[in-house]
Amino acid sequence: MAALAGLSLSACGSLSNVKPNGTTDNPVFPDIRSITYDHGRGIAPNPENLNLVRPGVTKDQLYYLLGRPHFSEGFAPREWDFLFYLNTPGKGTNNVSSCQYKILFDKDMLARSFYWKPVGPDDACTTEAPEKVVEQARKVTLEADGLFAFNGAGINDLQQRGKLRLEALSQEIRNQPGVKSVLIIGHTDRLGPEAYNQTLSEKRANSVARYLVSNGVPASFITVQGQGESQPLVQCEKLGNRKELIACLAPNRRVEVLVNLEGSQD
Repeated sequence: MAALAGLSLSACGSLSNVKPNGTTDNPVFPDIRSITYDHGRGIAPNPENLNLVRPGVTKDQLYYLLGRPHFSEGFAPREWDFLFYLNTPGKGTNNVSSCQYKILFDKDMLARSFYWKPVGPDDACTTEAPEKVVEQARKVTLEADGLFAFNGAGINDLQQRGKLRLEALSQEIRNQPGVKSVLIIGHTDRLGPEAYNQTLSEKRANSVARYLVSNGVPASFITVQGQGESQPLVQCEKLGNRKELIACLAPNRRVEVLVNLEGSQD
């Protein structure tokens, strides 16, 4: 029984002494030789996804944004560790830096603290918050194919990855100071009747708005528009094969979220 108790404590333990609020006085990074991900290799993270990591995100949201952690850290860990390769012109090896990235979770398993550690002496990692930039507006473009099931537009048609993306966006909007309005615009491709596409774009924009509201974004901030097929990003005029044409027109099937901040002009 004593041996089993010791095993249980070890399995639930952490490298760092993580406090209930998700912080530590001494972040401890694992030996990179103990990495278990993809045969001992890290990843080059999507910069946009990395920028969406904020205090308060859940493990499910992090799994969607960054993938699973790269080290084996026991049962119900309160820290996740990753090995990232970052594009760092003039730094690292051939302009690429190898960096360890640690996320600590509070007692409710929400992310709270984030730490970087360069692997080599020439590697440059994001160890300090960048100088604050005064934003006036921000535009997020969401591909409809990643949000909704095929030809779907209702809130029940949202795919799991689409829900996770919207939950992360909701968190970002709620944490952004000075938000004064959120404009959501639905767009479609040119396939199908124009009237149908107009209605489809409106329904998709409304579903995105409803999901943001259900995740804490005030409804009073939000305005919804549908532009149908009227504002394409690509034309794809020389494609005769319908399957290729549908794939080529994917950028036109989108929902844009414009977050306006204090000091901006709507």
